[in-house]
Amino acid sequence: MKKTLLIALMLVVGIHSIQAQQKSKSTSPASKSINATVKSPALSIPEKVTSAEGITEYRLGNGLKVLLFPDPSKQTITVNITYLVGSRHEGYGETGMSHLLEHMVFKGTKEKHKDVAKEITDHGADFNGTTWLDRTNYYETFAATDENLEWALDMEADRMVNSRISKSELETEMTVVRNEFEMGENDPSSVLNDRIISSAFLWHNYGNSTIGARSDIEKVPIENLQAYYKKYYQPDNAVLLVAGKFDPVKTLNIINQKFGVIPRPERVLPKTFTAEPTQDGERQVTLRRVGDVQAVGLAYHIPSGLHPDYVACDIFTDLLTDAPSGRLYKALIDTKKAASQYGYSFQLKEPGVVYFGAEVPKEKSADSVRTLMIETIEQFAKTPPTPADVERIKVKNLKNIELLLNNAQRVGVGLSEYIAQGDWRLLFHTRNLIEKVTVEDIQRVAKNYFKSSNRTSGIFYPTEKPDRAEIPEAKEAEDILKDFKGRAAVAEGEAFDPSPSNIDSRTKKETIGLVKVALLPKKTRGSSVFARMTLRFGDEKSLLGTAVAADLAADMLTKGTTKHTRQQFQDELDKLKARVSITGGPTQANVSIETTRENLVPALKLVAEALKTPVFPADEFEKLKQLNLTQIESQKSDPQAKAIEVLNQVRTGHYAKNDVRYNPTLAEQTASYSAAKLDEAISFYKNFYGASAATFSAVGDFDENEVKELIKTEFSTWKSPKPFTRIPDVLNEAKPVNVSIETPDKANAFFVAYQPIKISDTDPDYPALELSNYILGGSPGLANRLMERIRQKEGLSYGVGSNFSAHPIDKSGSFLTYAIYAPENLAKLEAAFKEEIEKVLKDGFTQKEIDEAKKSWLQGRQVTRSQDNALSNALNSNLYLNRSFKFSEELEKKVSALTSDQILQATRKTLDLMKMSLIKAGDYEGAAKKKAAKSENTPNNTGAVGGAPK
Repeated sequence: MKKTLLIALMLVVGIHSIQAQQKSKSTSPASKSINATVKSPALSIPEKVTSAEGITEYRLGNGLKVLLFPDPSKQTITVNITYLVGSRHEGYGETGMSHLLEHMVFKGTKEKHKDVAKEITDHGADFNGTTWLDRTNYYETFAATDENLEWALDMEADRMVNSRISKSELETEMTVVRNEFEMGENDPSSVLNDRIISSAFLWHNYGNSTIGARSDIEKVPIENLQAYYKKYYQPDNAVLLVAGKFDPVKTLNIINQKFGVIPRPERVLPKTFTAEPTQDGERQVTLRRVGDVQAVGLAYHIPSGLHPDYVACDIFTDLLTDAPSGRLYKALIDTKKAASQYGYSFQLKEPGVVYFGAEVPKEKSADSVRTLMIETIEQFAKTPPTPADVERIKVKNLKNIELLLNNAQRVGVGLSEYIAQGDWRLLFHTRNLIEKVTVEDIQRVAKNYFKSSNRTSGIFYPTEKPDRAEIPEAKEAEDILKDFKGRAAVAEGEAFDPSPSNIDSRTKKETIGLVKVALLPKKTRGSSVFARMTLRFGDEKSLLGTAVAADLAADMLTKGTTKHTRQQFQDELDKLKARVSITGGPTQANVSIETTRENLVPALKLVAEALKTPVFPADEFEKLKQLNLTQIESQKSDPQAKAIEVLNQVRTGHYAKNDVRYNPTLAEQTASYSAAKLDEAISFYKNFYGASAATFSAVGDFDENEVKELIKTEFSTWKSPKPFTRIPDVLNEAKPVNVSIETPDKANAFFVAYQPIKISDTDPDYPALELSNYILGGSPGLANRLMERIRQKEGLSYGVGSNFSAHPIDKSGSFLTYAIYAPENLAKLEAAFKEEIEKVLKDGFTQKEIDEAKKSWLQGRQVTRSQDNALSNALNSNLYLNRSFKFSEELEKKVSALTSDQILQATRKTLDLMKMSLIKAGDYEGAAKKKAAKSENTPNNTGAVGGAPK
């Protein structure tokens, strides 16, 4: 798309190019003092704020800023009013509202100026209204007479707050704006521009086209538009500029009379705060529409117009696109690879973009043009421009500014862009910065911003008959459900008492052949049932070096049997409404089943088939290996995975690496799974699988006799080839570590504190430590010490908590605290954690905390026992431990009877900060660099060259 065509299209939505108008030195004499001459007892006297190069700023009592730029050499006056509202300020469903409002205020006011358009014509004025990302402006240029000036000021003051904004006029104007929208839609290059910019901005409103979404244009409620108008069209959100031949004293007096009577609004305008995150990789757009010429576009994020680097970015853009010396021009036009090329920078209040575009004839390759454009732009830094090249572009831009300042009318309109950035004087500041730009500045910005990870590109391919998926409009639920009739309700379950004593009284235990069985039949909603089976096998010696083979063997059991392929096996489970999971490792395999009464036995038969007659397909094994390797690979840069990797070494580093209790590093896991062989998995299965040490439990609606008969038939004589002997958990009480792990380019960090504890769940201190941990950080939700301090009070972490565990047999337990947080907050997080531990060790817990924790802890255990799946798992574990729920009942009694002193003494006896390993993983170097860069690059009210797209 040609640059001139691009500008014309942008003018449709009110974007005037300023750069071609900019730059110069004012020759206007300094304004004489005006304040003392304004006489209006009902109004406050305008306050002079500042003056620069012939322009003087005043502020009225209601907050309106007034700029006066007298130029007696002109026979015209320009009145320009800029409202600090553009598409950046629009909310959900409001896209295009700023632009739509721009149209509406030309309809007229309620009483004084009922037909604004006709009045403008009657006064022979040149006029326009434009909307852009940060602002909306209106201007009139007319013959320099007192009558014309007073009319223009009166009209702008009136339509600031008294525009009709009526429903009937919205209905007619909406179709006009929609037609304007459609004009842009007719040009594929313009649409490509929109698509690329919207893809470049994931969150910031700069990604929204100023004209808005078609649906928002068509459906905006009049009440919303009126509210938007009342919110933003107020004197404290506007800057009025008068430029040309006029009397400053008289004009300021008229302005104060016309605008000063408008009261300052009581509302406070919210600031926009959404910041576009750093782009983290190339993005690409493909557009296919009817058209005659291909188009290519590239966008790169750059700093705001207030940052010094903007000036260098803008000159960099000209060095590439200026005709005929620009590098893109030479690469594309001189070689006839493209018909046109252009580029422009968005000079905005907040960080914007540079956009490069090219038109490519149909017979040429748009893909090769895109590649050439990328190479030319992103390899620029390798070949610095000459000082003469930079100076030529500087001279050109400085010329434009000077010519702009020589024309009061252009200044009147052009200053809107700088006003939108925060201050009209940025125009002059920009000029000064241009004069200082060096080759080194250009090289720096070329290297820092114009790189592949910061690029969003797109290509338009003309397509004769585009094939699109039209999505139907959403309907209202009441329309969809007007004829709906529900089916009969599912069967209700019984009111089951989840107390330990009732569970024990309802549970039926026996041994069927080799299998220990616990059955708890009860009526459930929908006749649901949960079952759990565990196979235990091997011993410390026989299992050496089998960890990976054991894991893969368990996962292969559902990948095909002698009767069913993997897909057929899954299809059968789906027909039975059954969820079945088989997982395992070197010491045991676990089966979980969820289904309904009539399907439990058939589902168990399928489980028996998978356990007893797997075929281990070679292709499934390779897919399984690849899945494991991919999952391991995905963790290698993750802070949580890296921290846990070190934690596992602290916990199990005392074991030999071929011991099944050892937790390998990620690198060791990659090596082991890469070397794994199918024969090893098959061998493990043949050597260990069987039901010699099996337990089975079921909870829910089922036929006891049918389940018993199936266990007898399928598992009672299925012996394990090798005997099972429990492998003890030996506590590692090695010296604690303090480790910090760098994980570059990760926004979140992970913290874990770990202390090994020599304890089992039968230890006298166990109940007190269980409740102590619950209060400290183990309770769910936000009501614990660590959550209250680290998340609620200091806002350092989304997820923080603690865990206390004790082995049911061995003297092996642990206390662990974890938190996710921003890496720059590490010191605060670690300090807060230590302080909370120290407070607990010094003062313990209040009686209120203890009472509330006891109640919550007991209720939580009751809720868990009410879940049939959890209950089935607990019954299965109790079979292995030779326990009943009497153990749980006694534990709950002990916790209920705890005193504050018992809890404090047990906690002091056990927890010790000096014995805790502290492991931290995060991008700490990156956080330090960002902090340093932020302090070094804080803008000092700096501006830059440009304006709207040129």
